[in-house]
Amino acid sequence: MDDLIVAKALAKNYGRITAVDNIDLRIRAGEFVAITGPNGAGKSTLLKLLSARLHPSSGEILINGISLSDDEMGIRKEFGVLSHESYLYDELNAIENLHFFGNLYDLEGMQLEDQIEMLLDETGLWKRATDRVSTYSRGMKQRLSFARALIHDPGVLFLDEPFSGLDPGASKIMEQLLVRKSTTTRLLVTHNIDFAISICDRILVMDSGKLVADFESKDESVRETIAQICGINGCV
Repeated sequence: MDDLIVAKALAKNYGRITAVDNIDLRIRAGEFVAITGPNGAGKSTLLKLLSARLHPSSGEILINGISLSDDEMGIRKEFGVLSHESYLYDELNAIENLHFFGNLYDLEGMQLEDQIEMLLDETGLWKRATDRVSTYSRGMKQRLSFARALIHDPGVLFLDEPFSGLDPGASKIMEQLLVRKSTTTRLLVTHNIDFAISICDRILVMDSGKLVADFESKDESVRETIAQICGINGCV
């Protein structure tokens, strides 16, 4: 597989605090990569930099060989992002929300209608599709946010702790969707090491803003290294 995402000497500083410290990274097209590490390691900041939600203090990010700084708006259209914020409109229902976000990506007509129907069916929300989002539970909003992130069939999907606070049923639905997106490049910030090992191709470990380990998920030393960095209970 070719390198889709390349970070060179990437850094992000907040005054005297260095959140991301001189990281070099290559992500291949179609890879499913987990980013883990202790709290405050810089995981979410790294994800925000790679997804163009933050600008680096120094360094460069290339997407398909094109510098993110040269065509940020064009490249961002290839991204889907699921973070702690839903970005949904509570006064709209699920269909209206997905129509709105689909239109932002120039989707319309039957193409958009079919995509909305498919995603609401896959996320288990079709029966509540015409209810206002303000009536949704936390798990339902997260599932709709996942549909929002997938509405334009992005080439790259960035996920920051997407299963946080979800019930097992909602988590399973989203896990199955992630696995099925096998041609999509997926970057996932997670503390759940067992989950990362079971479905991801590769695991990156961060500590104090640095990338301190990079494993294939089948590497038998993954758990030992994570225990050394994060403690016996893992990166929680």
